[in-house]
Amino acid sequence: MPLGQGTHTYDHAGNWGGLVDDYHEGWIPGVACDSKDRVFVYSRSQKPLNVYDRDGNFLETWGEDVLEPNLAHGIIIDKDDNVFVTDATSHCVHKFDPAGNVILTLGSPGQPGANDGEPFNRPTDIALDSEGNIFVSDGYGNARIHKYSPDGKLLLSWGDRGDKPGEFSISHSVRIDKEDRVWSCDRENCRLQIFDGLGNFLDEWTGLLRPNNIFLHPDEDLIYIAELGRRISIFTMDRKLVSSWGGGGEPSETPGEFLGGAHGIWVDSRGDIYAGEVELGEEGRLHKYIKRQ
Repeated sequence: MPLGQGTHTYDHAGNWGGLVDDYHEGWIPGVACDSKDRVFVYSRSQKPLNVYDRDGNFLETWGEDVLEPNLAHGIIIDKDDNVFVTDATSHCVHKFDPAGNVILTLGSPGQPGANDGEPFNRPTDIALDSEGNIFVSDGYGNARIHKYSPDGKLLLSWGDRGDKPGEFSISHSVRIDKEDRVWSCDRENCRLQIFDGLGNFLDEWTGLLRPNNIFLHPDEDLIYIAELGRRISIFTMDRKLVSSWGGGGEPSETPGEFLGGAHGIWVDSRGDIYAGEVELGEEGRLHKYIKRQ
């Protein structure tokens, strides 16, 4: 059964990579693709970061001696195929080069920020602007966004706990659009907030179903939203709904819909979508949606 509507209709890929059946190693909060469409699956497991080709064939595991198994969260891949992840258990951000070597760590492993608001206290996500500056949503223990220089120097921080503009319930993810605006999923306030690169509040999108993560498509001017309320939504940047599925209702056994909640989301070079699913007891799933041409 096709999912979505109009120009953005998809076929569910079935048991892609063996990760649609219950994934025995745990929840899958993060997924991203590099320039070769290799798929990086970031899971709460003994082998947190696994790499597959686009057909679902396992390639390799990264970071077994670096990443904690308990709270994998955010992942992003830059234009040079460097891979950044947040490790919420150890309060760190790690940068891997394209060969899987750690070349930068932000934060002190195992040590939360010394004072309230200081980085990091269970960080959730990472993004990069056009100059290579690193933005980190510090969302579970803190309610902040931090901006770092490309070499890891802290430049500024903003945010506090609350529901007013510029405040967060959980600063659950961060992404940068092609205008270098900063987007953050303020999950429990059911909204996206938009800032400039200096942390000044610009706008918000409200009425979402607990947004977990977004993918800002650089070529289509579309935003793909993974909502914990069991829905994927695709909007234009002026907030016209293009396509959605999952409905946001009761848990669904329909292939491609959700028993738990949608969490991480990414779109590859062919327009196919990958979405991680959480809240399935101790298990997780990863879905691939193949775009109809």
